[in-house]
Amino acid sequence: MIYTITFNPAVDYIIRTENIQKGTVNRTQSERICFGGKGINVSLVLAELGVSSKALGFVAGFTGDAIEKSVREKGVETDFIRLENGFSRINIKIKSEQETEINGRGPEIPPDKIDELFQKTDGIQDGDTIILAGSVPSAVPPDIYAMILEHLSGKKIRAVVDAENKLLLNVLKYRPFLIKPNISELCGIFGTEIKSTEDIVKYARKLQKMGAVNVLVSRAGDGAVLLDEYGITHISGVCRGTVKNSVGAGDSMIAGFIAGLENGNYEYAVKLATASGGASAFSDELPLREDIFRLLEQL
Repeated sequence: MIYTITFNPAVDYIIRTENIQKGTVNRTQSERICFGGKGINVSLVLAELGVSSKALGFVAGFTGDAIEKSVREKGVETDFIRLENGFSRINIKIKSEQETEINGRGPEIPPDKIDELFQKTDGIQDGDTIILAGSVPSAVPPDIYAMILEHLSGKKIRAVVDAENKLLLNVLKYRPFLIKPNISELCGIFGTEIKSTEDIVKYARKLQKMGAVNVLVSRAGDGAVLLDEYGITHISGVCRGTVKNSVGAGDSMIAGFIAGLENGNYEYAVKLATASGGASAFSDELPLREDIFRLLEQL
């Protein structure tokens, strides 16, 4: 079984408008609502690719009800923890001359609910996969991902981590099966400018020496590079299309990679990851199966 954990699910309220004028009434040209969050996005794309997963995390209030209902309707099994106070956050995405985002803070997660999450992870068995993606709320311990992997360290599981800075670096000692920094995050980790494929491989190898098993580096418009556990470099080109939305592309890549491994090898996995990320970027929402496999034919 594949498990995803989302600490701060969200309702995304996405609007398109002309120039935003401060101090007056602005009207939308279009608007839509999406339900998700980093780990949930991975689960939704996995479902689109025919791979089952269970979504764990925290929800609260009327927005939490809507998130859980939507995720289940799309074929994802959920086992969320209900919070008594507050409501799951609402993020406002304004698409105008420039993209502007206003992200909600989300509800407080008390310590006893964190303990409940650890109890739920006790059900994860040898051979299962756990996916930890995105930032965590300020009330949650900053090393929570490392705490989860420490809790599971006695089991033979595949851990996938998509996070930044210390949240990522703290888990490397637990030998995560896959980490997925983008090129900007890779530069930030090592405090240097990284441009060439050779440099990407060089610093991906450093991350392997620090504990990562496989390192997948996303390069936005330049495709992706995977340094696998055998020291083999896989380079995937970029898909052709018009970028509409950058939100969720990284989550889609992770889903594509895991789904690709379920049905093939590392070479296929990095291609399916690239196609999934591209299909997400070229869509207003998370990608559909047919769009992913149409792009896969380009690679």
